[in-house]
Amino acid sequence: MSDVSYALDVRDGRIGEVMGREGGYVQLRPVGGGREWDCPPEALEEAAPGDVLRARVRRVNREGRLP
Repeated sequence: MSDVSYALDVRDGRIGEVMGREGGYVQLRPVGGGREWDCPPEALEEAAPGDVLRARVRRVNREGRLP
């Protein structure tokens, strides 16, 4: 079982891995890696497992495309 938690930033629909808290904000990292962003706690919802899976598949598909 994984201890990783994911959240949905309701401001723009992005799903991110919860990395920590800094200055009153929650820091999220995109599913699969990338640049973190800050989100106010009131703009977060728990991400459903199916939404996390879809975000992972989108990332893999995007990375697998040929130029």
